[in-house]
Amino acid sequence: MIKLTNRLSAVAELVRENASLADVGCDHGYLPAYLILNGRIKSAVAGDINEGPLNSCIQLVAEYALEDKIKCILSNGLQNIDEKDCSDITICGMGGELIAQIINECVWAKNSEKHFILNPMTHPEILRKYLCDNGFEIHNDIIVKEGRHYYSVLDAYYTGNIKSYPQSHYYLGNIKNFEYKEYFNHLLNYLENKSKGGEDFTDVISAIKEKL
Repeated sequence: MIKLTNRLSAVAELVRENASLADVGCDHGYLPAYLILNGRIKSAVAGDINEGPLNSCIQLVAEYALEDKIKCILSNGLQNIDEKDCSDITICGMGGELIAQIINECVWAKNSEKHFILNPMTHPEILRKYLCDNGFEIHNDIIVKEGRHYYSVLDAYYTGNIKSYPQSHYYLGNIKNFEYKEYFNHLLNYLENKSKGGEDFTDVISAIKEKL
């Protein structure tokens, strides 16, 4: 049976029951295969821009005889994925800027019935700002520890309501659990160092210190 990493387990937990899934940047295809094998979703499209990872996904799908449940396609982001094939969309393992770009380039992304589960490996603040500036509402927003690393996992729906937030919101979002002090201390150090270069992160630094 497939076992997911802490990061992908957190992503899997946010996928809705009985969803049809589009997994962007599917890599080996562990996430959709796990969700199918555990009866969580009914079908999936696994997409990757590179043939190597996609071939690994195709092999995994064949190994578990899931060809009738998981469709593997070569796709740059969501460009080759039909909106009728997915209710939930996972975009994992890439930078926040690229995830924002993938959503922005998807002609059907602004649909309130679609559920985006996102795992920015870097710059989650850029992704949060994009979502808020473009009418998406962030629901769950969590920090996941895996080994020595920490990752952001969040989900969002399109509402059409564009909201402006203080800068601190894009760094802290809807995070409710601040148990991983190491993550927030690292973020604090990063922003304090950037401040020395002339950028103003006063409100962000204050907001982080209030949580620690």
